[in-house]
Amino acid sequence: MRRFRSAVTATAAMAAVLGAAGSAAADTGSGATPGATSSTSAGTGTTKGAGGSRDGAVRLCKRVPAIDARIDRALARLNGPATKRGSIARLQKRVSAAQSKGQTAVETYLNDRLTFRKSLVPTLTQRSSDLDAVRTWCGAQGYASKPAAK
Repeated sequence: MRRFRSAVTATAAMAAVLGAAGSAAADTGSGATPGATSSTSAGTGTTKGAGGSRDGAVRLCKRVPAIDARIDRALARLNGPATKRGSIARLQKRVSAAQSKGQTAVETYLNDRLTFRKSLVPTLTQRSSDLDAVRTWCGAQGYASKPAAK
């Protein structure tokens, strides 16, 4: 089964590479001047025919509520009380316990994890605000968003 999956993955990757190379070769052999090519494609560049989006904007807009829920769950876990697994407070408590017992190696390891976990909070907060901007853009474009599954 593993060999079959590997073969399918390799075939798909090769098809993607060859497809991109084929379209690049077709673009270079068109004989059109570079100025004419750029002026004809200077429009929005986001639509692919009438049915969809070239850059995946429609799919992203549909996923915004689920992404937002995942970010909110992660922030709630990180900012949770010391009794909540995965919280910063719980890890801080473990660092303090290791320090009081004189376990310097454990303290160093846990302190590094604590530093990383604390750095996640501003990152996730920034992603949440960026996602709000995406939600606004999706609404302006008229893309429907799928409701969040709870």
